[in-house]
Order: sequence, then C-alpha cells, then structure tokens
Amino acid sequence: MRIRGAVLTEIGKPGPYAVTRPLVITDLDLAPPGPTEVLVEVDAAGLCHSDLSVVDGNRVRPVPMLLGHEGSGIALEVGRAVEGIAPGDRVVMTFLPRCGDCAGCATDGIRPCVPGSARNGAGEMLTGGRRLSLDGAPVNHHLGVSAFATHAVLDARSLVVVEPDVPPTVAALLGCAVLTGGGALLNAGRPRPGERVAVVGLGGVGMAALLTGAGLDDVEVTGIDLVASKRDLGSDLGAHASMAPEEAPDAGFDVVIEGAGSGRAFETAYRLLAPGGRMVTVGLPAPDATATITPLDLVAGGRTIVGSYLGSAVPARDVPRFAQLWREGRLPVERLVSHELGLDDVNAGMDRLARGEAVRQIVRF
Repeated sequence: MRIRGAVLTEIGKPGPYAVTRPLVITDLDLAPPGPTEVLVEVDAAGLCHSDLSVVDGNRVRPVPMLLGHEGSGIALEVGRAVEGIAPGDRVVMTFLPRCGDCAGCATDGIRPCVPGSARNGAGEMLTGGRRLSLDGAPVNHHLGVSAFATHAVLDARSLVVVEPDVPPTVAALLGCAVLTGGGALLNAGRPRPGERVAVVGLGGVGMAALLTGAGLDDVEVTGIDLVASKRDLGSDLGAHASMAPEEAPDAGFDVVIEGAGSGRAFETAYRLLAPGGRMVTVGLPAPDATATITPLDLVAGGRTIVGSYLGSAVPARDVPRFAQLWREGRLPVERLVSHELGLDDVNAGMDRLARGEAVRQIVRF
C-alpha cells in the first residue's frame, strides 16, 4: 500500500533542521504484513532523543530509514500466526521486540532480546527483511517500528494491546517515555517506602520517571535539571522539590535515575547517591562520552550502578500496568506533552529537541 512518512536520507546534517530538512516527507510503499506481523494505522507518534540521536549521528543507523519508535495506532490487518491482536484493537508500539526464546528474554527484562537487538541495528524486522520501499529501493525500519508515517507494519511482538479508553497520545507515550523512565524506576530502582528519589534530566523519559515516582505512596521525589522551566514543570507534576544540579545535596538520595544521557549528568547522578543507594542510568550518551567516579567510594559506600534499557521492562507485563496507573489518575501521562505537530513539521520538532525546549512532542495523523 502507499503511505506517507518521514524518511531520513542522510545522517549528520547540520541544523537548523527546519532548513536543512534531513527528514524528507514523502510517499513510499509498505508491503503487507507477514505471518507474525500486523498492519497498523498510526494515530500518534512521539519525538524522542533517540530519534534525534540518529539524525545528528550519535547513533549510526543504516539509511534511508523511516524514523519514529514511539507510537500508537489501530490494528487493521493481522498475519495468520498472530494471536491476541484483532483488527480494531488499539495497540502500543514498543521499540525492542522480544522473541521470547533467547537468553536475553529469559532475564525478565534485565537484558535486551538478542535477535531483536540485532535486527534493530540492521534496520530490519524481527523475522528479517524490510517491508518499506521508495521508488523500488528498500527503506530501513527504525527499531522495528517506523512510526513517523500514516501506517506501519510491525511484528506482533513489538505491540501491546490496550483498552480503547486509552487515548492515542497516552498510548504512544506508554511505549517509550513511560516504559523507559517509569520502568527504570519501578523495575530497576525499586524505591521502598520512606526512600528519597532524584531524577536527573527532565526530558520525556526523566519526566516520566518523576511522574511515576510522584504517584507512589511514601516516596519523596526531587526533579533535577539545568533548565528552570523543566524544574517548574516537575514541581507541577508532583515533585516534592525541584532544583538545579549545583543545588542538589551530595549523597542525599536513595535512588537516582539518570535520564539526560551525558557524562556530566552521570557524574551528577552518582554524586547525589547516598551510601547503599541505587543509581539507574537510562540516558543514551554519545558513543565517546565518558564519566569519572571513585571506585573506593562505590565499594565503601555499598552503592550500586545499574544500566536499564527500555526500563528493564517486559512490555506485555508493564504497559498494561502503566495504563492502569493512568486510569486511576496516578500517572497523568498526557501532561508530558509540550507540543503537538503535523508530520510536515517533524524537522522543526527535531530542532526543539536539540535546543532542549521540549518534553514530549506528539505527531498526530
């Protein structure tokens, strides 16, 4: 079928992207779903720093590539081997499929799926190959999703069905921002009643972690960011305190979530970690980024540093869990949305991300 989408044709173009337009909005062809796949009509897609990192070259991916990895939509057609998804279902897209059979899938979310990660890196679907083409030439998939388009074909293992009361924007954010940030807090940080939580870096993922923590009983949450407007939003979303990094107390927190994706943020997060505390790092820094810590301080203080990819989540388990928290009013995900835009404005949205002016931007179709 013929679809319209945002295709990245060249990595590393300079900004402003609204002028250089690395993402080309064009018509292209989408093949029918295979036996384990689902055709989805996309209704909302979020702009995430992981998209920007492909545009600016911090994450090298094969091009041309149809970007977008955080989205929701309605299932239109399902492959003959698909179970649990029917036409008309609202589905949440997740950017790391789980085959269910490899060593990574046996870790209950701690390690990524091995074949899923390999296929993502190659720009292919979980079962191999590509379903997208432009003028007869193949176009790569972004993390098995490619949500910056009117329609997408995804492996059923990249999809989670949610109830129809979940709005498109909320459903989209559940698949990346909430699953990554909220999952890092609940699955890896595991705060206990009475503990103090800090979130360093209040972008979409960090703000989702803050929002999740604010909905917990007997947990004190502090938002930390360089940008005053983001600190103010963190307070509005329920943070007990918001402060700049230099204002945060050394060794003051039991659980620290690092969501900024930089060496400096990593060092800040570690500085805030109390003895016996757990630091969970979810930001994706540049490949050559480094950070310095004192090993003696780590050992003598009994501190723990944990890396968490996709919030150490099992999407089929965790997406419904977060949807229920939203339904109960304890996770007002829609408040993370700072901008809504059309597909033609996606390059300008990348500029806002690069300038740090957005929490979550949503493309609506």
